[in-house]
Amino acid sequence: MVSLGLAWLHCWIWKQSSYVLRCTVLSVPYTVSCVMPVIFQHSYSSFDTKLLGSPDQTKLASEFCDPLNKLGNITLNPCGLIANTFFNDVITFVPNIEQTDAQIQMTESGIAWTSDLEYKFRQPDEFKSEKCDDCNDCTCESPDWSCKEKYVDSDGECFRYFYPNDDTTQYLHETYDMISPIVGVTDEHFVVWMRIASHPHFRKLYGYFENGFKAGDTVTFHIDNRWIVNNFKGSKSLVITTTSAFGGKSGELGGCFIGVGGICLLAALFFALKHFIKPRKLADEKYLKYKVE
Repeated sequence: MVSLGLAWLHCWIWKQSSYVLRCTVLSVPYTVSCVMPVIFQHSYSSFDTKLLGSPDQTKLASEFCDPLNKLGNITLNPCGLIANTFFNDVITFVPNIEQTDAQIQMTESGIAWTSDLEYKFRQPDEFKSEKCDDCNDCTCESPDWSCKEKYVDSDGECFRYFYPNDDTTQYLHETYDMISPIVGVTDEHFVVWMRIASHPHFRKLYGYFENGFKAGDTVTFHIDNRWIVNNFKGSKSLVITTTSAFGGKSGELGGCFIGVGGICLLAALFFALKHFIKPRKLADEKYLKYKVE
């Protein structure tokens, strides 16, 4: 149980494989982020064309992604250290009776930049999927599909799909089983992870709440702890924080904007007053400079 009287709180994620985490709220949280204080995201160990739909790994891509470009004779798609160290903990909000009645739930869509989803991430060329009308008749036996078995999503809908070069390529959903093969590299948690952090202590947005909590509410999360940090003596935690028009974790940036805006406003008032008291005559000849030969 963790409680802090601030607009944000940390809930540390420990080393057990799966457990329930409870945090007591003293203010109104809206966003949930994961903090990784001791890890660098290697900006040079990735290759953007692999995220834009290219199913083949060129020599240049292999060099950029080394050492995680292949596993034996199997090509990794996407390749590189960033994609293949994806934060794969599964965090599930567990509402109590009051929160269920109030329809409070954590939303995990809309957390990635729209520009990233539109221009930087795309399923492999030749990828296709089909929603089955009847799950009982949904098979992957046809050569038109590369799946070994149908995929059933969280809503119980059944799909079959095709990935090119599936026998020689390991795709994202095969590396991380929480990634839907239908979504693949366009999964928003993956897209958020792939936006590289500039510092070793960073946050990654995991979800947000449309409806707030009351002070004193207990917020419960179920953590499927898969992303191991003890091997490199790292740590991770869950952060619940409020949001505003200027961002989520601090008001410093907003304060800077307001300060600069205030200075500009004062400067504008000064020049307006000067022009009102002593206006400059339009086309006044005294301001003209003549070159003397």
